Amino acid sequence: MNEGNFVLGEKVAAPIEYAPEVLYPIPRALSRDALGLDQRSLPFVGADYWHLYELSWLRDNGVPETRVGRLRVPCDSPNIVESKSLKLYLNSLNFMKFAAQDDLQALIQDDLGKVVGSRVTLELFDPDDARILGGGLVGMCLDGLEPTAFGTQPDPDILRVRAERPEEQAFYTHQLRSLCPVTAQPDWASLQIKIVGGDLLPQSVLAYLLSYRTHQEYHEQCVERIYSDLWQARPEQLFVQAFYLRRGGIDITPVRASDDSFKPLTRLTRQ
Repeated sequence: MNEGNFVLGEKVAAPIEYAPEVLYPIPRALSRDALGLDQRSLPFVGADYWHLYELSWLRDNGVPETRVGRLRVPCDSPNIVESKSLKLYLNSLNFMKFAAQDDLQALIQDDLGKVVGSRVTLELFDPDDARILGGGLVGMCLDGLEPTAFGTQPDPDILRVRAERPEEQAFYTHQLRSLCPVTAQPDWASLQIKIVGGDLLPQSVLAYLLSYRTHQEYHEQCVERIYSDLWQARPEQLFVQAFYLRRGGIDITPVRASDDSFKPLTRLTRQ
């Protein structure tokens, strides 16, 4: 798992033999240091939820099995895993034989746990399982509002607080767009914000989020930047969840919250 194994942006054939070595870790500290976040004392709890739609392996008789996987990576893990390397790794399992589903599950959890440096959990679902159906967002939809002035990079100074009094607010948008830090290709997401205290001006929240349209950062890093900038408004509680659209058979939903009283939505129909 060194830089020589980093295949993002290169043409790489899907492996047909077990290849855990393709998994590529990215230290969370790379972005957290820039945000002034201390890994030992994070101002949030949460996790990154990945849905794996191309998860397949062989039974002992050579007949394939297919599942949808839901992977949970805790936000206090030292590393994240690069998504293209994860896709290649999952494809390397397509021709492996497993006597039981639990064996596959244990192998993936072990391999990914080593890469991110923390315990991960994997749930497996039949492709038509109702438990993986998408849900809807709550609160005020910011789309269609007239935003205050916004720039080409996120800036917390764009955010406006209307009154110094506690108020519970919920916003969402389907217009979050950022760029991959390596390929500069666009990534799209819906975003849910719940905040108690501070009374943010909705038009300024939209303007702030639109400023990500040409910002280059990984999904998890964008969410932590959004959380950190909103936290500057000194709310009593804060919850941020981004639902990034599927790429290469994988979607990711990072969740960051000031406490564990907020319950994240599993996934959106849009994903």
